[in-house]
Order: sequence, then C-alpha cells, then structure tokens
Amino acid sequence: MTAIQSAQRATGLLRTFNDAGVLSAADVHVALRLGRLGREEAEPVLLAAALAVRAVRSGSVCLELRRMHEIGVDGEGFDTTDPEAIDPATLPWPEVDAVLGALRDSPLVQGGPAGPLRPLRLVEPDGSGPLLYLDRYYRQEQTIRRVLTERAASHPLVDPETVRRQLDRLFPHTAGPDDPPDRQRVAAALAATHWTTVVAGGPGTGKTHTIARILALLEAHQRAAPGAPALRIALAAPTGKAAARLQESVREQAADLDLPELTAATLHRLLGWQRGGATRFRHHEFNRLPYDIVVVDETSMVSLTMMSRLLPALRPDTRLVLVGDPDQLASVDAGAVLADLVAGPVVAEPNPMLDRILAGAEGAAGAGGVTGVDGVTGGDGVAGVTGVAGARPDGNRADAPAHPDVLTARERDRLRGGIVRLTRGRRFGGRIAELAVAVRAGDAETALALLSDGGDELSLRAPDDTAEVRGDVVRAAREATAAAEHGEAAGALAAMESHRLLCAHRQGQFGVERWDRLAAGWVAAAGIGTEPGVGQWFPGQPLLITANDHEARIYNGDTGVIVRASDGALRAALQRGAEPYLVHPTQFPGVTTVYAMTIHRSQGSQYGTVSVVLPGPESTLLTRELLYTAITRARHHARIIGTEEAIRAGIARRVLRASGLRA
Repeated sequence: MTAIQSAQRATGLLRTFNDAGVLSAADVHVALRLGRLGREEAEPVLLAAALAVRAVRSGSVCLELRRMHEIGVDGEGFDTTDPEAIDPATLPWPEVDAVLGALRDSPLVQGGPAGPLRPLRLVEPDGSGPLLYLDRYYRQEQTIRRVLTERAASHPLVDPETVRRQLDRLFPHTAGPDDPPDRQRVAAALAATHWTTVVAGGPGTGKTHTIARILALLEAHQRAAPGAPALRIALAAPTGKAAARLQESVREQAADLDLPELTAATLHRLLGWQRGGATRFRHHEFNRLPYDIVVVDETSMVSLTMMSRLLPALRPDTRLVLVGDPDQLASVDAGAVLADLVAGPVVAEPNPMLDRILAGAEGAAGAGGVTGVDGVTGGDGVAGVTGVAGARPDGNRADAPAHPDVLTARERDRLRGGIVRLTRGRRFGGRIAELAVAVRAGDAETALALLSDGGDELSLRAPDDTAEVRGDVVRAAREATAAAEHGEAAGALAAMESHRLLCAHRQGQFGVERWDRLAAGWVAAAGIGTEPGVGQWFPGQPLLITANDHEARIYNGDTGVIVRASDGALRAALQRGAEPYLVHPTQFPGVTTVYAMTIHRSQGSQYGTVSVVLPGPESTLLTRELLYTAITRARHHARIIGTEEAIRAGIARRVLRASGLRA
C-alpha cells in the first residue's frame, strides 16, 4: 500500500478523507489555507475546496459536484486489495445539495468581510451539473472561450478559385467530380477559410502530411495576390521532441510542395518564456506574436494553462491550426483542451465560402465536397478512428458512413467550427486498428475476442508469461549492438525501435523501474553489451533523454543508442528524420539507460512491436485512453501482458476530466 502523507492540521472530514487516501496532505493544506484567508470553517466547503484541488492535480479543470463521491484513492500504485485499504464508497460523503447550499453562502465563493477575493468559483450551467473551480482555472477557461468565440465571429478573405485550384494540385487523387470527399482536403479547405482549425486524427491518419499541404495551400494563395508579403509561419508543439518531429516531417515534404525551410519550437519558446519578468511570457495579449499562421502539433498534450497563454497572444488575423489525437492521453497538467474542442458545442455560423470551395465550380452550397450520409454517432459524434473509419470490427456498426471519407450529419455540422477528424489509417490497419476501435468504443468483449484470436498482430499473455517479451528484448538489443559496433547508426536505431516495453506505472510490480531492471538483466544474461560503470558508455546502450538542450537539438523524451563511430569513438545516435543525429554523449543535459518506459512518454512514437505491461484492475491509471495510446504505438504487433480483468477494467474506466469547455 502506498504510504499516505498525513496532514497534521486536518480534522473532521478532511482528516477522514486524508487518512483514506482520497486527499493528499497538499490538498488539505490548500483548503485549510483558503479557509483561514476567507474565515470559512464549514466542513462541507473545506472538503469541496480540497476535492477541487485534488481534481486539478488529477487533470481536471474543475470538480463536478454531482460526481464527487466517485473519486477514488490517490497515488500511483495505491493497492485497493490491501486489507487495510479503505473503500472510498464507505466514507461519510456529505449530501451534494448540502455542499451546494454551503458553497452558495460561502465567503470563498461570494467574497466576504475578509476581502473581495473569491478563490472558489461555483458555476451552475443550464442542462448540466454544478462545477466548482479554483479561481485561476476558471479565468483560464473563460479566456479560452472568449478568444475562440471572437475568432469564430469572422472568416478570412480568400479567392475560392485559387484555393480550389491548389486543392486539386495538392490532393490530385480526390480532384474528380465523382470522388468522395477526402478529409485531408477538407482540412486544408477549413484552414484556408477559418481563423481557427482543429485537425483531429489517430496515429497514421496523415496529420503531418496534412499540415504540410495546408501550409503549401496558404503559401500558394498568398503568392497569387500581387504585392502580398511572404507569410510568417510558426510551427510549435508542447515538447521539444514533438517540435523536432514536426519540423523534420514538414522539411521532408518542403521541396515537393515549394515550402520554405521552417523551424519548429516548443510553445514555451514560441511565447518567449522569461524568468523573473513582469509576465511569464514575452508574448501575450498586449504584445502579440508576429505570425500569420501558427500550427500546433500534438495538441492533446497542451494543458489548459498553456492554451490560455497561447490564444490571447495571437493576432485576430492569425490562422491557428491545432492538430492532434483527442483519444490519446491528455496533458499531465490540468485540462484536455483538444478533446473538449472536438466534443464541445459549435457556436460559429456556417461559412458559405467553404461550401463554395468544396462544392465545385457550380458553387452549389452543400454539394460535392461536404455531402454525405446522415448518421447518428456516439461519444464525440465523430465516426471513425485509425484505420477503419468508424466501422466496428464486425463491420455492422449502424452509424458507420458508407465510405471512409463520407461525412456524417454531425461531422458536417462541426465543419462550421473548423473541426474535422482524419479517419483513414495509412500507417497500419488490420487487427491492431480493429483493437484500437474496440477499445475506443468501450467494447471489451470485441477487444478480448481479438486478443484471444491472436494471429500475427495481437497477443495476450499472463503477467508471469515473460518468454516472448524477453525474446524480443534480447533480439532487439543483440541487433542494435551488432549494428552499433559497426557504426551503423540507422540500423542500431531501427533495431531499438523494433520493440518497446511500455508500462502504466513508474514504480511497483507493474512499473517501469522493475521491468527496466528485468529487461537489463535479460540483456546482460545473454552476454550482450557491457554493464556500464559510472560515466561509462557501450555500443548498443539504449538511451532516454530527460532534459532539453535546444541549442544542441537535444530534447526531453528523445530516445537513442550509443554507436561506435568510424574513428573508434563512441557517439549517441538520435532519430532525426531520414538521417540519424550524432552527438557526443557528454553533451546530454540529462540521460538514462532505458529498456522500458511509461506509456505517457511513448506518445507520438511508433515501434514495430510493443509489449504493454498492465497493472491490476484496481489501478486508477488503467484507463481506456491509456490502452488506446499503448496499442496505437505498434506498427506490426501489440502484445498485452496482463489479465482479462485488467483489460475489462481499463476499457470501462475513462479519463473523465471535468471541464466547462464542453458545456
């Protein structure tokens, strides 16, 4: 059982919930501090305040009061099977109406004699349950809503003939009058006709391919205007690793698309993070970014706080393109902005120019490019995920469109808000894609049937059945070491990425620390490589970078391998587009040997085979989104190491990050 940090000053309900592991000591201390500042002593209010702090720490923007009793124990690796563990359902949860009544009268919500500050915000929207915010996150959410609403109030002026001509050039395979609409083409048309565009899609659906063509379309449109200045374009991502991957992908396509050489940066660097300044970032609402186009990749990992900094820093006439997979794990910080935008309401008015561009030369609104088969979709209303465009593995889903690129009625409605989801998988398909669909749809029976059938693409192994994963770890290490000894950096990297061992937890029986030691032991027992001493390196050593050095093009989350250069010296090879990037290992600001990594760290990467170590069914980290993310890292084979009960529990448990953006 994970040790519970006890809040020494906690009493009453706060003490009870702290002892049970529902609240951490930090949650309790913040609530007590707010109570002292606002002269609030009511236990239901202090408990709600502590739960609101806990909600933010768990990734939510606010606390859904009607569901507060569903909150489980806190902390990675907390073992609910421990006989001493307390079942949260047995705790003395106060009645929601009593909590609501106390909050409505509380000086922490209303302000009071102690001052006008309102550290808590109680929001009771029509048609949904009451939400309790910490004031900071309420204001950030309001900022995002305000800016997006303002940006949706107008549309860019474009020449439809030029846009249509460039769409035909960039998407020639869908230029015919009888061709069904290609969502990549629709995404490019959206970016031309909207100030804000959201391009969602799973792995392998061509998101970076689409980004490059959006930029090529806008560049060509700008050049067609006499005397128009060159476009100023910014590429950004939440992490250095994601930014480097975006830059490489766009540059690889630049020559064919007549694009200039573009550089990507992290959002922190784009906004100009500064230490000790009057504002955290150099660019903000009163000092806007100078760009005409800003593209943000891996937007699923962008937190509410970062998005609330980015949006006000954009000029009103800057095109913003947000790209990512809303079904993946969200930011480690509060908020799931991309998922909220994809699933939330659309308030924008239809843009006739979009219909005119996609309809064809006749200009018949609603024809051609955006016509489709009406259908009713569930969840976020988007039919389709990677590879199969919404069809269930048995092909019998009633709401699946007749063609992978035909848009449902709800999808066509979401085009008003500049939102489109790419669905046609181009990187992998088959059973891996079918399993991803089943997990995303919450269909545990189909998922287990697919895993049970096995085949070349999927397998399910018991937690103690390590023979196959051991074989893959040793094989990958042997091939990487052989290539590294001969100075074949590309071959060594390819061998290391042929298999990856992924875990949900960091510590414990199912955590990275244990499985990393196991894998290192298997490699050593096979006589591969050399056990390094302090500061020593050896060919074939797998690396994980843990800190950024932007000047050296080294990014937190990068993986690499030590290789022997032609002069006999050892170098670290990092994956950088078509050619590996070689650096001296002493240049790393932070690095560790890695044989296993968390599923969170694997986001944005692809491997030949993934072996996914699942925790027990009681783990709160085991969710549908985590399973989906892990499975879709695999190109050729996904191996699940766990029990059927764990798979059922994971598929049933969703990351329900409370937010007001969907309301």
